[in-house]
Amino acid sequence: MAMVCLSDFEAYAKKYLPKIAWDYFAAGADDCTTRDENILAYKRIRFRPRMLRDVSVMDIRTKILGSEISFPVGIAPTGFHQLAWPDGEKSTARAARAMNTCYIASTYSTCTLEEISTAAPGGLRWFQLYIHRNRAASQQLVRRAEASGYQGLVLTADLPYTGKRRDDVRNGFRLPPHMKVKNLEGAFEVCKMSPVDPSVNWNDIYWLRSLTRLPIIVKGILTREDAELAVGHGVQGIIVSNHGGRQLDEGPATIDALVEVVEAVRGRVEVYVDGGIRKGSDVLKALALGAKCVFIGRPALWGLAYKGEEGLQDVLRILQDEFRLSMALAGCASVSEIGQHLVQFSKL
Repeated sequence: MAMVCLSDFEAYAKKYLPKIAWDYFAAGADDCTTRDENILAYKRIRFRPRMLRDVSVMDIRTKILGSEISFPVGIAPTGFHQLAWPDGEKSTARAARAMNTCYIASTYSTCTLEEISTAAPGGLRWFQLYIHRNRAASQQLVRRAEASGYQGLVLTADLPYTGKRRDDVRNGFRLPPHMKVKNLEGAFEVCKMSPVDPSVNWNDIYWLRSLTRLPIIVKGILTREDAELAVGHGVQGIIVSNHGGRQLDEGPATIDALVEVVEAVRGRVEVYVDGGIRKGSDVLKALALGAKCVFIGRPALWGLAYKGEEGLQDVLRILQDEFRLSMALAGCASVSEIGQHLVQFSKL
């Protein structure tokens, strides 16, 4: 079967992954309204393409926090990659390095952060952190990430408690016995009780800044109020995210929230977005509305499920080709030419 677009990889993963793994990756909270709205919201944005613009030479590179990537799509933090492919996050890291883009490794990886780093030396990697009740364990993770060459620390802000994902409850989801949350071995048993600290607040940004020289990016911001607080607390970046619709259902789609956050930030920090990106034209829409880069979650897992590192490279390559084509057809020869003039919200 020819893999032409990201939905082809989705269909393959749904067919071949064990049901409990597919359900875990696909799950949204409650009625899955926000999960589905993340995708639908892109369809309400229309282009205003410009013509006769000389797009014979295209430059789709960009920089995030000073590091150049080949195109403005990175890999969002998602847990338990061994559920999709035996080599897990090591394959993810190798694919990201091969495509010269950023991979945000999750605290809840099935490989250690050191194994991920060793698998793809020289790759651009950030580390996603949950602050746990066991603060010493979190502090140790930050120091390990810095020692292993990670170049950014991504604090997830939208998970004081885990959202209710009905299929996981029905399935009694837990990792198979041969898989472990490798970064947390010995710290606590992950599946018995949520170890994430629900008392985490804005002052903990200062605590993190005291532990590391790494730039701090806060993930999970959806409002202007929180965007302003993030800037005020000295973060270097914001990821507009609703956790793929897995936390609070009936919140805003991320592409809709992006506009509010970008306006609040006023260029003081870089803003990124995840959730619902399925085509290269979605990437173009996100950049037109002010995102510096987008991050993909579930599509990366579908690529892993298809052919591991090679399958994830295929997913990224398709997005890269679609993004380049959308840019050209909209009249942009370089990322610097993309702006809000390119889009309008549909009146439908």
